[in-house]
Amino acid sequence: MILCADIGGSYIDFAQADAKHELSHRKRMPTPTTDLDRFVSVMNDMAAGYDATIPLHIAIAGVCAPRSGQTRTANIPCVNGVPLRRFLTERLGRRVLVANDAHCFALSEAMQGAGAGHDIVFGIILGTGVGGGLIIDGRPVIGPGGLGGEWGHGPFIAEATGPGSIPSLPCQCGQRGCLDTIGGARGIERLHHHLGGGELHARSLLAQWQEGDGAARRTVDVWLDRMSAGLAMVANVTGASIMPAGGGLAHQVALIEALDRTVRDRILRHQETPLVVPGHLPGESGLIGASWLKD
Repeated sequence: MILCADIGGSYIDFAQADAKHELSHRKRMPTPTTDLDRFVSVMNDMAAGYDATIPLHIAIAGVCAPRSGQTRTANIPCVNGVPLRRFLTERLGRRVLVANDAHCFALSEAMQGAGAGHDIVFGIILGTGVGGGLIIDGRPVIGPGGLGGEWGHGPFIAEATGPGSIPSLPCQCGQRGCLDTIGGARGIERLHHHLGGGELHARSLLAQWQEGDGAARRTVDVWLDRMSAGLAMVANVTGASIMPAGGGLAHQVALIEALDRTVRDRILRHQETPLVVPGHLPGESGLIGASWLKD
């Protein structure tokens, strides 16, 4: 048995996973974001009643540096800079493993979801922004800074002017022109506004796209062109044979199918089977991925 927690900026989801990684005894509590002692208390309450020999595996919305162990997260400031694995192991009195939630998403899909049976899986997150995780032979590729799989950052979009230009927007990472600025739900809304389509929620924009609206089609065409370029490069470099997608935009099946077609048109190898696909484990990927973590 393994105890699992998926810690987001709003809620902490908790469950126990059996030997088959099936979840039970699920709980949910609000995340204490500003009070570290309260955060520890909630984690302790969730694990109460379980023998101290049972480990706790955590997926968290943040970057976990593998060498220092420090956690960096925008939405849970009370754990910023805290070596969370060592800290919680000491405070909770049980072995704790901690990983980025995008890595856990990719791991869950590689082991039990759309990527099961594939040696190299690249999970992509299309949520508020973009993120991802690379899994090779069942193990996440974390990298020295804990940033493995962050395909949405780097100056992919050059500064340009004139009709139809794509904005090279400032990114939270400190660079300009990152795919993260246009890739997620808020990004496609920003892109639509820049291209003259006005203010429109992503869900409405994509509904209009499927109905054939001209402005929406232009926005989605530009979005597909930029996103497929980035993902085709990732596919070529990593050799991933499947790219499960998670996050809000991944629920837009027609969009994911269109993205898959454009990516496969741009990769070096020929692949007849879908490459970019919706993830199979929505709502459970953080917990299931956490259950598969290893030292």
